[in-house]
Amino acid sequence: MEKDDLEIKNKIGETTFSIAIINECFHMVKVMKKNDNLLTLKNRHGAIPVVVASLFSAKEMVRHLHHKTPIEVFKPESDDRSGATLLNSLIVDGIFGINISESEIEGSGESEGDLESNANASRAKTHCVLIIFIRNLIKWLVPDIKKIHDAKLSHDQAVEHIRCIFKEIPRLNKKQLEMFGLDKAIYDAIKHGMIEFIEEIMKLYPEIIWRKDEKGRTLFANAIVLRQESIFAHVLRLGSKQRVALLQHDIFRNNLLHLAAKLSPPSRLDHISGAALQMQRELQWFEELRKILPPKFEEELNENNRTPASLFSYEHEELMKEGERWMKNNAASCMVVATLIAAVMFTIFLKSNAFLVFIIANSISLFASSTSVLVFLGVLTSHYAKNDFLQSFPAKSILGLFTLFFSIVTMMISFGSAIFITLQARLAWVSIPFIVLSTIPIAILRCYSSLS
Repeated sequence: MEKDDLEIKNKIGETTFSIAIINECFHMVKVMKKNDNLLTLKNRHGAIPVVVASLFSAKEMVRHLHHKTPIEVFKPESDDRSGATLLNSLIVDGIFGINISESEIEGSGESEGDLESNANASRAKTHCVLIIFIRNLIKWLVPDIKKIHDAKLSHDQAVEHIRCIFKEIPRLNKKQLEMFGLDKAIYDAIKHGMIEFIEEIMKLYPEIIWRKDEKGRTLFANAIVLRQESIFAHVLRLGSKQRVALLQHDIFRNNLLHLAAKLSPPSRLDHISGAALQMQRELQWFEELRKILPPKFEEELNENNRTPASLFSYEHEELMKEGERWMKNNAASCMVVATLIAAVMFTIFLKSNAFLVFIIANSISLFASSTSVLVFLGVLTSHYAKNDFLQSFPAKSILGLFTLFFSIVTMMISFGSAIFITLQARLAWVSIPFIVLSTIPIAILRCYSSLS
């Protein structure tokens, strides 16, 4: 086969070389590289081989071809967009460092000759071989350390890439920043809680704190809308620098308190179990912003003629109803259990000469279950006002569940002591398995609490 034959494309616009790259056939790629034009030959989509490899997530092939492809192709000054496409694909696949692979260290005969003729290159080769040996040894002995190392290395390299990109931002004009998609990138970083991204861009481009997106919202405003505590706290620590950002309004005439009144994204609410606790979290955000912002913000109207308080009630109407149902169902269920415990503790062994442990455990269980019944009865008879979800309901739920759990524990102690008293005279050994079995419900509850 002649060299030119390797450049022939099939019906879908791919050469034999690009197909070998997609399938990561290193042997075929090495054989075909005798035609240097293949490294820069584009397919029908305008992608050169190394970009094709990156688009198909062929990581090792990317590392192999990156060193062989002419550097001029990747330079920003070139009309070719291969460099930008490759960078984008590498970031998506998490390839933040192009390292020397073992096959490249072994190299061909020509490259080995060059290394032997150069003392510095020889030392570099030895050093790389040593690094690979240590890396493989660590990977074989302690895989977890290797995973941690790779994750940390990938994170550090990603941050370094971010710094390089952000250094170019001050040189770009408004139109270029829009083409660059800066606002979308910042929004996505806030949405996913990428605090490192925000910290780096604020260091290299401090004016970003006052920049508004298409909705007229600043970085601080989006942190409030998306309920990102870490980014919110970081911007808040800037002190006087963030005061101007606090006074901004978006294109809908919403101030920051209006934005705090909006319902959280589902991705943030899903992290909190129970509609009542979700409502509590929403109220905490709103009250925290109310303390920080000027009092006049509470009376301002947005384009829908709503104050922040009225907007909060409107946005959280369904969540309040769900919270009310959740509290009632939870309280009713716990009341049934607590009432049963109180009834059992009051009737069992009423005519027996109980042991001191049984009497104490029985009395405590009766007191705790009765307290739980009264607490949940108070929840069921509440008015379910908006502010009740902030402190009242969570506090009552915690107290009711604690006393219910405590009554279950003391009930088990009472049960175990009663079994022991009843059987110790005739079958003392039988009481031990029963006592052990009585602890299983508590252990199961503890395991479920740890997993949730």
